[in-house]
Amino acid sequence: MSTMFKYRVHEVAKDFKVPTKQITEILTKYATAPKNHMQVLTVEELDIIFEYLTINNQIESIEEIYAVSAPPQTAPTAAKQDAPKEEAPAAVAGATIDPKAAPKSEETPAPAAKKPDDKPFVARKAPEKRLVDTSGATINIDKYDERLDKLVPERAENMKRGKQKITKKPHNQRPSIASGAKRRQEERDRMNRLQLEVAKKAQLKVQIPDEISVGELASRMKKTGAEVVRQLVKMGVMASLSDIIDHDTAALVAIELGCKVEREIVVTIEERLIDDSEDKAEDLVPRAPVVVVMGHVDHGKTSLLDRIRQESVATGEAGGITQHIGAYQVHVKGNPITFLDTPGHEAFTAMRARGALVTDIAILIVAADDGIMPQTIESINHAKAANIPIIVAINKMDVSGANPEKIKQQLTEHGLVSEEWGGETIVCPISAKTGEGIENLLEMIILTAEMAELRANPNRKAKGTVIEARLDKGRGPLMTVLVQNGTLNTGDTIIAGTAVGHVRVMMTEKGERINSAGPSVPVEIAGMSEVPNAGDTFNVVTDERMARELTAQRKSEKKASQSTSVKVSLEDLFARIQEGELKDLNIIVKADVQGSAEAIKASLEKLTNEEVRVRVIHSGVGAISESDVMLASTSGAIIVGFNVRPEMNARDSAQRSNVDMRMYRVIYECINEIEAAMKGMLAPKFREVVYGHAEVRQLFKASAVGTICGCYVLDGKILRNSSARLVRDGIVVHEGELASLRRFKDDVKEVATNYECGIAFEKYNDIKEGDIIECFAMEQIPV
Repeated sequence: MSTMFKYRVHEVAKDFKVPTKQITEILTKYATAPKNHMQVLTVEELDIIFEYLTINNQIESIEEIYAVSAPPQTAPTAAKQDAPKEEAPAAVAGATIDPKAAPKSEETPAPAAKKPDDKPFVARKAPEKRLVDTSGATINIDKYDERLDKLVPERAENMKRGKQKITKKPHNQRPSIASGAKRRQEERDRMNRLQLEVAKKAQLKVQIPDEISVGELASRMKKTGAEVVRQLVKMGVMASLSDIIDHDTAALVAIELGCKVEREIVVTIEERLIDDSEDKAEDLVPRAPVVVVMGHVDHGKTSLLDRIRQESVATGEAGGITQHIGAYQVHVKGNPITFLDTPGHEAFTAMRARGALVTDIAILIVAADDGIMPQTIESINHAKAANIPIIVAINKMDVSGANPEKIKQQLTEHGLVSEEWGGETIVCPISAKTGEGIENLLEMIILTAEMAELRANPNRKAKGTVIEARLDKGRGPLMTVLVQNGTLNTGDTIIAGTAVGHVRVMMTEKGERINSAGPSVPVEIAGMSEVPNAGDTFNVVTDERMARELTAQRKSEKKASQSTSVKVSLEDLFARIQEGELKDLNIIVKADVQGSAEAIKASLEKLTNEEVRVRVIHSGVGAISESDVMLASTSGAIIVGFNVRPEMNARDSAQRSNVDMRMYRVIYECINEIEAAMKGMLAPKFREVVYGHAEVRQLFKASAVGTICGCYVLDGKILRNSSARLVRDGIVVHEGELASLRRFKDDVKEVATNYECGIAFEKYNDIKEGDIIECFAMEQIPV
């Protein structure tokens, strides 16, 4: 802050009658040492000097300030001597004044008028009054009459003499309207001039945000754009009125132009809508710990959860491998614990990282007969990055060849030293198959949670993380969320990423409906406007209109960040890379659940090299729609489908637009095929040929055969000896062979479009009405 006037060091010393050196020493001791005695002092430095001199020069009593020296004793005598002199002229009536006497009295001063030399200050004495008696003087009156006659003009002489007639104006007579308006206008002009003078003297305050345009800055400072641009040029910045400058540059310009700068705090919609205030200590209550189970593929993560929950989850997974993330809550000796089960193979690194970021404790599963694997190392890094405690569970202790000491040795290479070896990492040998060591592991989890003192505030709006999200044909968008703070109630308005909606239904992992969920409780929510991204943070808000504005803003920002490129297919990918035409490989990923889509996206983007950059411009869940094909056509992208099938309109549109669509059931086939195409090693020998589609309209149960589907052929034809896949809501449920194909009671080889037929799958009976049966075959491509 700068002062309105320049008050220098030597001036302060002169006013206080102290040496300049003393002022310099005060500033050196309590502020910053001045460069010289001509330095201009700030208000803060002046306050320091005033306060120091006030404290160190205190007086004993307030009376010393107002005390005045007593007048000398000769003063009354002088007054007495003056009194007769004043009365003497009045006593002599008609006497003539002696002109020599008056100067004599003036030349003789009173002896009391002298100031004593020993007094620093004496009040000034009032001057004496002289009385002159003019009663005896002779005055020539005619001389003054003659001069008065000469001064009076002739016009005054010719004026009519007499009494002046004064007339009163009537009370009801008003001044003219014109004179009143003129008077008011003059008053306004005078006030405007006063305000202008005050504005010139007062320093203008300007609020400047982090970034501001030159024109806006000039408007806020009430200056012309030319003045601001001229000042920027002096500073070495070449900018026009539409250019954006940062806060520091704008602040320097404003200060140079005589303005006072204040930083403008811009409150966004997100800041107004979402409450991120910290909780008070008295509002926090203990909460259940959130435990993530991490590790390499097929090391027994889901089997451990099966043993804890006494359920069978692993049998329902494809190939016994967890493909999606799951959240479960169990009670161990009266203490609730929330478990997150994450996939273990390399493609699901993103899902595993998301699981670590929302949890309090990480259980690292290591197979006793397999040891530390690359995905185990990644799990350790994720847990360390999240700064959460790690409990190592050495599984499969019942298998022959188990060597827990080898595992402990390998753990030390990654910074995890067992407590038995003097470290801080808890290591529990267990067997998920036999139940050995499970109780000890649970006790260690509860003990670690107690040491962490996990707390949350249930009496506030809920906030948490989206664990998983998917699209259900009957129920719409569904998402599994973990409430981290607050309480989530049915009917709340929530926003998650670009999705907003109401909590219509809340269900636990067992399918039970609940009305509220507190901290550390995983629930499945229905009622969102669209499928959010896994890993998004959700918040409960009160203003739905503002929430929709925020989602629209996020969508526009996401759309603006996307760019388009030329079309490409895997067949000519390597050739176009060699020609230098392709710099970006755009891919659209559609999967059955959000976690799979995110994992495929992360795996494909890792294939980026110096010649080509892999960019996933869009990823989502559900069947491949016509809008996906349109986006791929305009951006020149390849569509990758994982456990999903394209809609009929999308398939026709892709053929017309020559959009390359690739469908996969195993994620490694997708990654390897695109990587081989980028390296020029892609040589596909087979391609998929779709024969036709049939809709399941009625089901029949037969004890000997199983489930028989009454179908209607929608397009193409259904062949008995071909392969078939069962598609439900655009997601592939089963893929296998047809057991039989009949028309009425006869076995037939094929059924054409618009005909009904009966179809039975080979060793599969989980079929529902409305499912689509797609008949296809793998055809060899001639070389």
